[in-house]
Amino acid sequence: MRRLIRRASAALAGSIVRCAVTLLLLCGSASLSYAQSSNAPSAVGEFYRDKQIVLIAGVAVGGGYDLLARLMARHLGKHIPGNPHVVVQNMPAANSLAAANALYNTLPKDGTHIGLLIRNMLMVPVSKLSGARFEVDKFNWIGSLASETAVAFAWHTVPIKTVGDLFNRDLVVGGMTGVDPETTPRLYNALIGTKFKIVNGYKGTTDIGLAIERGEVEGIGDWSWNSLKSLKPDWLRDKKINVLLQGALAKDPELPNVPFALDYVKNELDREAMMLYFAQKQAARPVVAPPGIPADRLQALRTAFIALASDPEFADDAAKSQLQVNPTSGESVQRVASMIAAAPEPVAQRLLAVLSPSSR
Repeated sequence: MRRLIRRASAALAGSIVRCAVTLLLLCGSASLSYAQSSNAPSAVGEFYRDKQIVLIAGVAVGGGYDLLARLMARHLGKHIPGNPHVVVQNMPAANSLAAANALYNTLPKDGTHIGLLIRNMLMVPVSKLSGARFEVDKFNWIGSLASETAVAFAWHTVPIKTVGDLFNRDLVVGGMTGVDPETTPRLYNALIGTKFKIVNGYKGTTDIGLAIERGEVEGIGDWSWNSLKSLKPDWLRDKKINVLLQGALAKDPELPNVPFALDYVKNELDREAMMLYFAQKQAARPVVAPPGIPADRLQALRTAFIALASDPEFADDAAKSQLQVNPTSGESVQRVASMIAAAPEPVAQRLLAVLSPSSR
């Protein structure tokens, strides 16, 4: 059995490395503009002319995902043949689960409905989330607006100043049931022995941020580094927080002195479970189309999405909105979804044991 686990873990490690390399290569090619793809079938333009695309945002109004959805909606249509108008419709119930179910099962599959989902939906093959009525690798992934690194931090008045303190004293953090601010610190507690005490019930990181400032909680176990820089620059500038730990498949070059979660894992199985969990961070803001969408429209949507990477108006708008974006291709997200769906059973079971409700 140990040999089987080692072989399975090695296979997953190789898969993750290959996936990461693929993502980097695809990111490097993101400068391809839609103008270079002028051979899009005229039928696509005829279909989208005078139509509206509904972008389902599986989040509440006002948070980072919502702001990114509205940013994308302002620019995507001009890169799609026929130049359809893109409007945002929020469907926050169950932290994107309702949105994912609707896109997969009930909304039109003709290219007029797409979605921006919380990345945890990618983990459904492992988490076995109750109520999920979709298969992540059967979705048509259009791309991801960003990859990210998770950071855990404590408010400056809290007597937790270093990562070592996380192993010796409880840190009370705000959480959202089934979403990264809850699942990541729970993962750390189980796999590396930290002592995060999670208070659930918050609607988003905006609410958690207010709770931190009010003293309701002492910090957070997972906030996107990109979002933190954009939304709370004063916290960093004025040293209002102590950044304690970072989580991703690789260290963020902007955080060379922040301890790396994978360095604290004690055994190979737990290491591969943590790597599987962090694979979703490579597609941190995933954009999706339903299964069954006509192939030419899907390709037009994917090409239009990646054109955002070289769109100066999109870049300027993102900068003015203080949003960090680095669009990556639909093919890269599709590979991440397929990799998670095909995770070796021992690794998936270990991660499931950590993420299941009974472990809370």
